[in-house]
Amino acid sequence: MRAGEFVKQVGGYEAFVPKPLPPKPPIQMDPDLASLLSEADRALGRLDGVTSILPNPDFFVAMYVRHEAVLSSQIEGTQSTLQDVLEFEIDSKGEDRPKDVEEVVNYVGAMNYGLQRVKEFPLSLRLIREIHGKLLQGVRGSNREPGEFRQRQNWLGTDKCPIEQATFVPPPVDEMRTALNDLEKFLHYEEPMPVLVHCGLCHAQFETIHPFLDGNGRVGRLLITFLLCQKGILHRPLLYLSHYLKRHRAQYYDRLMAIRTEGDWEGWIKFFLRGVAEVSHAATATAREILKLREKGRAKSLASPGGANYGQRLVDFLFERPIVNVRMVEQGLECSFAKANSLVKSFVALGLLEEMTGWQRNRRYRFKPYLALFETP
Repeated sequence: MRAGEFVKQVGGYEAFVPKPLPPKPPIQMDPDLASLLSEADRALGRLDGVTSILPNPDFFVAMYVRHEAVLSSQIEGTQSTLQDVLEFEIDSKGEDRPKDVEEVVNYVGAMNYGLQRVKEFPLSLRLIREIHGKLLQGVRGSNREPGEFRQRQNWLGTDKCPIEQATFVPPPVDEMRTALNDLEKFLHYEEPMPVLVHCGLCHAQFETIHPFLDGNGRVGRLLITFLLCQKGILHRPLLYLSHYLKRHRAQYYDRLMAIRTEGDWEGWIKFFLRGVAEVSHAATATAREILKLREKGRAKSLASPGGANYGQRLVDFLFERPIVNVRMVEQGLECSFAKANSLVKSFVALGLLEEMTGWQRNRRYRFKPYLALFETP
């Protein structure tokens, strides 16, 4: 078969052993695939361009990393929201947090660690293990060999189903090691191939190998972003497919399975490219809305105490910290507590901030118009 073969094992089940990439015969660039590739490339280019005109693009990136962490973790069953993550960053000991918020925070940490590392070193199996270790440190799955490739067979299926009833069995350990070594070589493939096609192939192959006992989906999705940044296609890490994959979860799994059973790499690549284009368009639109929101916010802030100075500075601070308390504003703007308290009250009256606790003391406020841009329908 084109992508690999199902091999009967001693236990009677069949495990899939993938062939090395690139596929043979090569990806067939039919008119539909060529059109999708062109559209995805253009959309990605527009996204990379529009973020360069944002006043503080790194703050936008930080919010997108958090947003992706929430969505990618939700695919794996977590319940935490973006607001939960932002509140955790203010107070990690809060009693009302969902227990799984630390899984999302770990994802943010793993993402940022990996993005820094790929600036310095080529993407490798070692880095993939390091990312996995950070992802599962101290959270659900921490007993499943964080940072280490599996030493035993795993399988996919309904919860606690026996291997004989699995929907898919990845390669046995020895074949897994060979497949990983082949994948590492392909990560640095230098023959002519569109970068997005290369990224799509790498993600699918990683998910087929399924080298960890837990966390394969999250690491595989991170891999896409790391590759695009390392290859210079994105200057900032702004392409995250989790929202698209979550909405089309059944089709996502079907397309991956069609690679294994039918060798249909082209069907997978088309699905992947549609996701790149859709997500890039959405992120570009969000970036433009942020520009509009900043201008509206700065205009409104002129009505606050010291608006031309402190008010406009607070607007920009809220793009960095969209959930605040008065003490954070005092420290962020380097002003008196009384001035910070007065500014916060005026921003509430202007509709820029919303009190979110209902408490008389230790109140917190959210920059609701900004957070609304990242809410997932």
